[in-house]
Amino acid sequence: MKDSFNDLTYNELVEKREELSKKYLDLRISNVMGHVENPLERRILKRKIARLNTIVHEYALGIRKSK
Repeated sequence: MKDSFNDLTYNELVEKREELSKKYLDLRISNVMGHVENPLERRILKRKIARLNTIVHEYALGIRKSK
């Protein structure tokens, strides 16, 4: 599977989302400056953040239960 976020707890998911959001912001700034080694990394990070947002939202709706 792509990234297995299913085995993480709710708090770990929120922390991971914050970490990836900061990394995405740094990558965007680097891209503007023109110092990016892998330009596709932005798209990959954006999709990972979207997956995490979906899982966190499922916890909020009660679709997923805490382990």
